[in-house]
Amino acid sequence: MTYQHRQQCRLCDSDNLEVVLSLTPTPPANAFIKREFLDVQQACFPLDLYFCHGCAHLQLLDVVAPDVLFENYVYVSGTSPVFVEHFRQYADQITQFCSLKHDDLVVDIGSNDGTFLRFFLEQGNRVLGVDPAKEISEQANQSGINTINGFFGESMARQILDDYGQAKVVSANNVFAHIDDIKSVVRGVRQLLQDDGVFVFEVSYLLDLYQKKLFDMVYHEHLDYHSIIPLQLFFQTMQMEIISIEKVNTHGGSIRCYVSHANGPIPVDNSVSEFVSIEKENLLDKAETFFDFATKIKKNGIQLLDLIKSLKSEGKRIAAFGAPAKATTLMYHYGLNSEYIDYIVDDSPLKQGLYSPGLHLPVVSSDALKQDTPDYLLILAWNFAEPIINKNREYQSNGGKFIVPLPELEII
Repeated sequence: MTYQHRQQCRLCDSDNLEVVLSLTPTPPANAFIKREFLDVQQACFPLDLYFCHGCAHLQLLDVVAPDVLFENYVYVSGTSPVFVEHFRQYADQITQFCSLKHDDLVVDIGSNDGTFLRFFLEQGNRVLGVDPAKEISEQANQSGINTINGFFGESMARQILDDYGQAKVVSANNVFAHIDDIKSVVRGVRQLLQDDGVFVFEVSYLLDLYQKKLFDMVYHEHLDYHSIIPLQLFFQTMQMEIISIEKVNTHGGSIRCYVSHANGPIPVDNSVSEFVSIEKENLLDKAETFFDFATKIKKNGIQLLDLIKSLKSEGKRIAAFGAPAKATTLMYHYGLNSEYIDYIVDDSPLKQGLYSPGLHLPVVSSDALKQDTPDYLLILAWNFAEPIINKNREYQSNGGKFIVPLPELEII
């Protein structure tokens, strides 16, 4: 099956679920295609967000098969200098928090090109990556990061235990929202971790998504929209506990959670109760909150489309910058097709020369800005707006302007 519809909450198994936001159906957000397939109509799948009245978890229940989404993945961490530096600081912090020693094993689930693990390898830790993307896994292995190509779960955890022993750290960065059978993954993590080991993951934070109207973070890879109230209950049922939480600024606002075995040696700090209090103050545990969210998204879309239609009526040419997964959701939901956008610039060689999912806009290198200069650039990778603008000062000095659609619509 290409996709299936769940009937129960992914975290607590409740069937008391309610749709709180319906976005325009899209193809898989990273399903870029080659020129020879432009005549093939790509399948679109529902993008409906459900609120669980059992535990307050927000999630997609329409699940696209993971091999469709991830086996030919085109995003690599190492192409973004911002993320490379983020991972360097992140690795230093884990090393201190977990008192990592030379030769301790660090396992990264969804390790991508190994950018994160390389920092641990350089300080003498043993490292192992797990990633389902075949080509990216091969590249990671060739670059010296030991990587298993596949999906992590209980059976793979047993394999890793047999071959490498227990891990002091298991990490999962920007992948903990991607997993349908999240219980199998956490059971695998639990058996893989040493008694004093730590599971640490970064994930986009639901409170930021709500407050900043970041609806384009909703796409088929992101099955879960995490907050602490339901996560705390979930880990308790898995005989684990959240011991510390940090706010980080990636992807428009994320959280970094440290999780250990229940009643482990590291005490739970005050950050956990503080996050729970903030979420209750902001009513993240109420379905009505997300009906309000849908209203704000509609208003933002009207403003953006009115602006673009006005510019086009003046004869202005508009291109886009950045082809992240979130761009597919934004362009589909706001109707930004080739009638409005000429092409998309992206710095990743893996995307250049391809065409965007479903809408089939050409993805090109930044050289196009000199050869075929648009009047405006719509920054679809809005979380990198500042470095994108700084990198394209020549375009700006020649009269080019930038449109940043989120968190607030602005022209620069």
